[in-house]
Amino acid sequence: MSPLPVTALLSGHFCYNKIVSGEIALYIHVPFCCRKCRYCSFVSYAGRGVDMPLYLRALAAEMKQRAGGERVRTIYLGGGTPSLLPADAIGGVLSLVDTLFTVDKDAEISMEANPGTVDGAYLATVRRLGINRLSLGVQSFSDAELTLLGRIHTAAQAVEAVRLARDAGFANINLDLIYGLPGQALADWRRSLEAALALAPEHLSLYALTLDEDTPLFREIQEGRLPEIDPDLAAEQYELAEDLLSADGYDHYEISNWARPGRACRHNLVYWNNEPYLGVGVAAHSCLDGRRFANDVSLDGYLQAFSGHALPTSALDEEITPALELAESAILGLRLGQGLDLASLRRRFGVDVVSLYREPIAEMTAAGLLERYDGRLRLTRRGRLLSNEVFWRLLPD
Repeated sequence: MSPLPVTALLSGHFCYNKIVSGEIALYIHVPFCCRKCRYCSFVSYAGRGVDMPLYLRALAAEMKQRAGGERVRTIYLGGGTPSLLPADAIGGVLSLVDTLFTVDKDAEISMEANPGTVDGAYLATVRRLGINRLSLGVQSFSDAELTLLGRIHTAAQAVEAVRLARDAGFANINLDLIYGLPGQALADWRRSLEAALALAPEHLSLYALTLDEDTPLFREIQEGRLPEIDPDLAAEQYELAEDLLSADGYDHYEISNWARPGRACRHNLVYWNNEPYLGVGVAAHSCLDGRRFANDVSLDGYLQAFSGHALPTSALDEEITPALELAESAILGLRLGQGLDLASLRRRFGVDVVSLYREPIAEMTAAGLLERYDGRLRLTRRGRLLSNEVFWRLLPD
């Protein structure tokens, strides 16, 4: 098998695990958005709101076909912009999930939302319906940067969205921010971080800007209309975030994620701990029963499939070899701040990971990218900046 692309290594969206005791995490993809952001390469569709009712019926049909009464520990509504769905539609989706699966009473139920798409009444309603974790796509607290990114909201609306969410009863809020923007100075990034910290979110997800070739921002950079992304400056911005968030009491528990104690995203930890999950909706990925599979990325294809009561065309369906299974376990574990528990991996796979990967571990340790600590192997501060240099060396030939 060819090495996984860098985007997969960065996102952690690869997995192999079998269901254990029928426990899964459930991801629900909502592909609708107001307009496509200028950096976005996610599977999302602007101007297709008229298809929401049909999509919800297709989503229900897929869930009914895929569900086996599994115990669901976390639910995550991602997109796209799930907050474009009417509140009663959110309630209908959650009610169906509760019917088809056994949902833990204390399940973490997350929903992504964008400032400018929610008001107080909406947030209060979805909170009553069971959403208990809100992830706001803020991206920046600079209006100029928001315009550059093609976002529909202003910095003031982002601040207001957090206030409305608090008033609605949300005690677990994540803010997404992007750094490494064309022309973004270190001081600009510091101001966004400080504005975010002033809102005291329980969780922060910070992502370096990466651009696919089919995005407007990529083309403008290629044409010289915007400055090129400076990887050295992006590294400085990442390290600034590490310092500021640590000083404010946040735990850097995963390469791109920080949380107050006890507020790490339980759903995303399923991915990073290599536990099974089911994804439903257009382009959704799943890892179940030793297989990795994904739905068709075409919204029309997904809708058409369910008009015939069939599962959607698979964009990916593969078995995971034992060698790749072990490698992915190591890679995902290294994404976490605590790193790999070497004794646990030995019990699980019956091999000494340090011996198996002796040469790459020695090489990366000598380069200052890996370190041994309290029975664990983990990335150093420099290693977090150059994590893919470590990850690809662990993949089987």
